[in-house]
Amino acid sequence: MEFLSKRAKGIVPYTAGEQLNDKRYVKLNTNENPYPPSPEAEHVLRSFDAARLRLYPAPNADGLRETLARIEGVSPENIFCGNGSDEVLALCFPAFFDTDGAGACFADVTYSFYEVFARFFGVPFLTVPLKEKFYLDLSAMKEAKCGGYFIANPNAPTGVGIALEDAEAFIESVPDKIVIMDEAYMDFFGQSCAPLTKKYPNLLVVKTFSKSYSLAGMRCGYAVGNQSLISGLFRMKDCFNSYPVDALCQAVCTAAAEDRDYHEKTVELVVKERERLRGELLALGFVVPESKANFLFASHPSRGGGEIYSRLKDEGVLVRHWEKPFLRDFCRITVGTPEQDDILVQKLKKILS
Repeated sequence: MEFLSKRAKGIVPYTAGEQLNDKRYVKLNTNENPYPPSPEAEHVLRSFDAARLRLYPAPNADGLRETLARIEGVSPENIFCGNGSDEVLALCFPAFFDTDGAGACFADVTYSFYEVFARFFGVPFLTVPLKEKFYLDLSAMKEAKCGGYFIANPNAPTGVGIALEDAEAFIESVPDKIVIMDEAYMDFFGQSCAPLTKKYPNLLVVKTFSKSYSLAGMRCGYAVGNQSLISGLFRMKDCFNSYPVDALCQAVCTAAAEDRDYHEKTVELVVKERERLRGELLALGFVVPESKANFLFASHPSRGGGEIYSRLKDEGVLVRHWEKPFLRDFCRITVGTPEQDDILVQKLKKILS
């Protein structure tokens, strides 16, 4: 007997990057930070009182919210925490969009979870093509008939960023529509819209601990915004899961967030290596848009993206590839340590020769 609903049978889920265990790989396919988390976070992890796990965690992650509020320069009432930024983004769809409303707008080439979430929650959506050189077409998005926007800045998988002044001009131009800025990679760019949430009530900024904090395994993300928007997320959370951020996660992420020196140092290492690796790829003849994230979007005129991906995999290096019309010529390459990236470049020279 078939027990699946029509929705379960019909929806196409998001496909995560490969997590392979058949051999040891240089893993540059899921944009994980190559450096360990803050030593302060590790200390909290090792000294955590396991007896606390018999109790439910703080349902709203109040301690973590207070720390994040200080960092972002807002009040705790302007912070919402969830089980990864993906959960926060998912809750945005039922919180801010109706199934029979104007719907959501996002780029045609961007984080593919937006479309999955829209279909899952039955929210109408439309996409706007990227401009030349992979820039988001903010002018076309402004004219789109929609109820709000999801904008990945820097964009994924291209890595192209939107300057803060351009982002603010766009937010200001659509005061009657919500703008959800997905800033998963923003720490590697340094032009966050979070301060603008105090000025624009239609702006919600979503961030994560997965990338710059090296805590992808903890699953924690958060949103910064006007109190009315944050209350909408809390309403959705409490209809779905009252305790999305566990006690250990709250403690570890608080420690990581408070260790500002380590965080800044790690970000600087990744940004420096990003520029070096891009130079190496350009020297090999790759086309590589200037990235503001912790990854590079690269194609080679003499090799298809699928060939580069599969041959690197055979050589023990994992990168990300999509068999889609716009993306198939490119591979997305996470910035690793200099040692990891040297192996990547060595293997690419072998493949291209």
